[in-house]
Amino acid sequence: ADGRIGGVDRLATGPVRHAAPEDPAYMIFTSGSTGKPKGVVVSHRAIANRLLWMQEEYGLRPGERVVHKTPYTFDVSVWELFWPLLTGATIVVARPGGHREPVYLAELVRSESVTTAHFVPSMLSVFLDDPRAVEGAAGLTRVVCSGEALAPEVRNRFLRLLPGVELHNLYGPTEAAVDVTSWHCRPDGGDTVPIGRPIANMRTHILDSRLAEVPLGVTGELMLEGVGLAEGYHGRPDLTAERFIRRTAPDGTVRRLYRTGDLARYRADGAIEYAGRTDHQVKIRGLRVEPGEIEAALAEHPEVHACAVLARGERLVAYVVSPDGAADPAELARHT
Repeated sequence: ADGRIGGVDRLATGPVRHAAPEDPAYMIFTSGSTGKPKGVVVSHRAIANRLLWMQEEYGLRPGERVVHKTPYTFDVSVWELFWPLLTGATIVVARPGGHREPVYLAELVRSESVTTAHFVPSMLSVFLDDPRAVEGAAGLTRVVCSGEALAPEVRNRFLRLLPGVELHNLYGPTEAAVDVTSWHCRPDGGDTVPIGRPIANMRTHILDSRLAEVPLGVTGELMLEGVGLAEGYHGRPDLTAERFIRRTAPDGTVRRLYRTGDLARYRADGAIEYAGRTDHQVKIRGLRVEPGEIEAALAEHPEVHACAVLARGERLVAYVVSPDGAADPAELARHT
């Protein structure tokens, strides 16, 4: 042997370097208004904090079963995969596309004795519309919702149809380790569903345009602080500096914050209510969508002189100006 493996020098001795807490654990791409998705780098420390909090909060037991149905390009899949592995529970893997099929999911939950499942609120609403799905889901212990705003009507319907199942509303951007706030939904929850309070080792700030804390009940931009923040955007130091800012607190401490672009306010009980976006970003079935990204792709088509993309409920609608008004909608859809 010449001391080489596959053309690479082999080290006969030397320490094996294990991953450190600050090393990247994963990178997930999220949409960008320029049409160029950006990779969000999350450290081992950040995701470990999130997983340990989840276990402390919900107490998943060995032998319980968690359904893994979220595509791995969406950060919820991280806890679906690793939380069961940390606790001795079992991962039940749904078939590709199964997350869109309420009756299939209900049968999977029933046949595999699943105790824990995640739903985007819009999909949960569809799930609850089918009596067969509701019947199959009665054996669940807990359902976790995140990805978009949870409507009070969906919460109320869930708690009425599945009274023995816990419902938890979580919130968090891709730029943090999955979720940063949580709320346990109750039947007497009122006219809104809060996103709750910060999880372990995270802090929330609701600030005005001058980065000053707003009073109770006043709407401002939600900003995040703590070990759960991502390291930044891969290969984008400019964008990282723009979104992950340094703020000097009133006590003189300099803190690293992430600007979510989400509007929020504190309720009288200290829980946080989501109040919309500061920009044009929207959520469609739980996926973050930048209409500007789609507009940028449409504008590249030779038949498009100008365009605008707007959200209409659970659909995106594009308005296009073409030279002679004869642009083919099907062709434009394929192009984007």
